[in-house]
Amino acid sequence: MHIEPGIVDAAKMTLSYGTAIAAVGFAGKLALETIKKDGVLSLLVRSLFTTIMVFGYFQVLPHHPVGISEVHLIMGSTLFLIFGVAPAAIGLALGLAIQGLLFAPLDLPQYGINLTTLLVPLFAMYLLAKKVIPANTAYKDIEYKQALALSTAYQGGIVSWVAFWAFYGQGFGAENLASIALFGAAYMTVIIVEPLVDLAALAGAKMLHDLKGSAFVERRLYLAA
Repeated sequence: MHIEPGIVDAAKMTLSYGTAIAAVGFAGKLALETIKKDGVLSLLVRSLFTTIMVFGYFQVLPHHPVGISEVHLIMGSTLFLIFGVAPAAIGLALGLAIQGLLFAPLDLPQYGINLTTLLVPLFAMYLLAKKVIPANTAYKDIEYKQALALSTAYQGGIVSWVAFWAFYGQGFGAENLASIALFGAAYMTVIIVEPLVDLAALAGAKMLHDLKGSAFVERRLYLAA
């Protein structure tokens, strides 16, 4: 999902600043809600976990350039289900920044683009979860079809945003269209893997009963809304 340098030139980069600021603002609202519900310490601890995990996803797990971007195993729905939407958003933002600062400085000018691409689909998935997961269901008890719906929403959102930035930066030429199609086809294969990771992580959570009610995980993981 890292948009390749040069896809959007500097003259057009202003839009990404606006979308990133809006995304960060919404993340801040969710963070305040989490603090009111669970406390500052819980938010900080979960955000630390997600930041470390996201950095690992970007830097350690296999990632390959395909077309206009790179294919990563980000596991956005896993982060959301285990740690909650605000810690997931903070982890994505910080993990992306740390990875760029330490290992990929050429990606830093595109930080607003990449941040928008990661966060807006997360927020859409968060809203979808309210519809596809009944209020009387703890996250640890969701079914495969629900995990698949969340993963599809998140990964589909990433592909859509990458395509938007590519069209915005390079237009609708045949070469650009082919690169976008290649990236989209490659990236959507992540949907095959991510729901299985979600269910494996949730199965692990079922065995770790001591985490119930702790500051280390999302409260909804064990308790219905």
